[in-house]
Amino acid sequence: MLTKIAKFTMYEGDSMMPIYEKGPVKIHYEEAGSGFPLLVIPGGGLNGTIAGLASHAFNPLEEFSDTHRVIALDHRNANGGQTEGPLEIERTWDGFVDDQLGLLDYLGVEQFMVMGFCIGGPMIWNLLKHSGDRVAAAILVHPSGYSSSHPDIFYNNNINGWAPEFVKRRPEITMEMISDFLNNMYTKRADFVFTVDRDFVRTCQTPVLILPDDIPAHPYATAMETALLAPNAQVSLYPWKENDRKIELAVRHIHSFMATNVPAPLETAMT
Repeated sequence: MLTKIAKFTMYEGDSMMPIYEKGPVKIHYEEAGSGFPLLVIPGGGLNGTIAGLASHAFNPLEEFSDTHRVIALDHRNANGGQTEGPLEIERTWDGFVDDQLGLLDYLGVEQFMVMGFCIGGPMIWNLLKHSGDRVAAAILVHPSGYSSSHPDIFYNNNINGWAPEFVKRRPEITMEMISDFLNNMYTKRADFVFTVDRDFVRTCQTPVLILPDDIPAHPYATAMETALLAPNAQVSLYPWKENDRKIELAVRHIHSFMATNVPAPLETAMT
């Protein structure tokens, strides 16, 4: 049974921030445009926020709102964000899936596309594992993944870059609890894309488009392995972030990929 959901609006200065509440979780989200829904998962690790999309190579709220209903949310407990909730030490990745699907349920969205940056890569695979029948297509933009040459990078980045500010806001949370959370999220899953195994990707029929990167937190080898395993995968040009023209071409590829994968009945209704 779903927990009763209530919506209210918070004010920060002169701007309104839509919030939805489900049990102990309060999630800040934003929408832009209309059309087939596109869920956007910001990059930035556990500090991923809607505001942070402005510093990405492109901002989906601007780039795709002419053709899609773009829905973005702050990650739960991100510093600088407006989303708060429990630290689910035993349900690390699944807590984020609950937030994403709970928001879509609240907004009346059944089927959707999803685009994720960085940490959004593992989150997308987890979404596909939990509710793949609802995902029409997925776009993974410089996705995170495990690299044996940098096995502790995600633990170290988050224990240093996310945890200290978080515990200041939430004195009931200790650094020991955060260490357990990060170990469950990354260290104990130190392989591939953290949230699913290769067999899952090999049998996943959802169309996916991958825009690889090649830095320790976004390993090229892992991104390309998922592309080679997934039966309905495409890969953008690489490298694609070198200059504005290449970013433009990559965004054009995304537009084409999404247009091709809009479910047929809705595509007919929209034309």
